[in-house]
Amino acid sequence: MADPTAIPAALTSTADLRADALFHLVTGSEWARHQGGGSIAPDSLTSEGFVHCSWGRQVAGTVDRHFGGVPDLLVLELDPGALGGAELVEEDTAGTGAVFPHVYGPVPLAAVREVFRLR
Repeated sequence: MADPTAIPAALTSTADLRADALFHLVTGSEWARHQGGGSIAPDSLTSEGFVHCSWGRQVAGTVDRHFGGVPDLLVLELDPGALGGAELVEEDTAGTGAVFPHVYGPVPLAAVREVFRLR
């Protein structure tokens, strides 16, 4: 697990991310809330039933579509083998033909390999 007290490494470009690694995007305040709660459990877990994620090759598009203008954006690299009882499913829930990874359950903090500061 990434040290939750460590200052996140600065990420120059999303192109620097490993293409086949699993990532979840959060603001600094969301990350602090997740750490206080002991797991990554965003609002989407309640409203949609899963935690939105992206493969490294998808992060740039996810940032462009959903996080434009978010000044305090963090990229959490997750270990797919450390998700506990949560299931990782690749699916197209938006009907666009694009398949994204979704985690069906809270993501244990121990699954966070590294935290990068994008902005």
